[in-house]
Amino acid sequence: MARIHPFEGADLVDVGCGSGFHLPRFASLGCASVTGVEPHPPLVSLARQRISGMPRVRVLDGVAQSLPLPDSSADITHARWAYFFGAGSEPGLRELERVLRPGGTAYVIDNDATRSTFGHWFSRAYPTYDPVAVQRFWARRGWEREPLTIEWTFDSREDLEAVVRIEFPETAAEGILAEHQGTSVDYAVNLWWRTF
Repeated sequence: MARIHPFEGADLVDVGCGSGFHLPRFASLGCASVTGVEPHPPLVSLARQRISGMPRVRVLDGVAQSLPLPDSSADITHARWAYFFGAGSEPGLRELERVLRPGGTAYVIDNDATRSTFGHWFSRAYPTYDPVAVQRFWARRGWEREPLTIEWTFDSREDLEAVVRIEFPETAAEGILAEHQGTSVDYAVNLWWRTF
């Protein structure tokens, strides 16, 4: 992402920041300000705890389709596995465009169900998900795609099992865990991005 739009001196908004996991990292990359936006009150509280004592970082209660930010107030927006899953996310896309300054860049990171072990799990658990339709959705709106392969590595098998059970319905999760050994899994994602 930094290759596409430098973080140094940027005002960054993390849409659907969850527990704020990425907020300290963005601040460490030299952002002028980092704002997390999250709709779920328990996660807002966790994110605020995580960034306590970080003067350039804040967390706001809000949703992607109505960001609590003024027009042209950000240089970079980031959403990772949050809200922007293709068709139906148009209100949030309009909000990204509204809050970005001219020349600002929006990033969306989502699953790539066409590759990797995790992608196979995802397509099996959600057979109605159409990755071709999702790719067409982004391409028609002028977004660029960069396919990436990452890896989930856990400290213990119990941690991997807990996350798999969060990510997938019970029957799918139990099938995945029965066939997959170890504490890591390769994971394909798409980095979607557009400069406005």
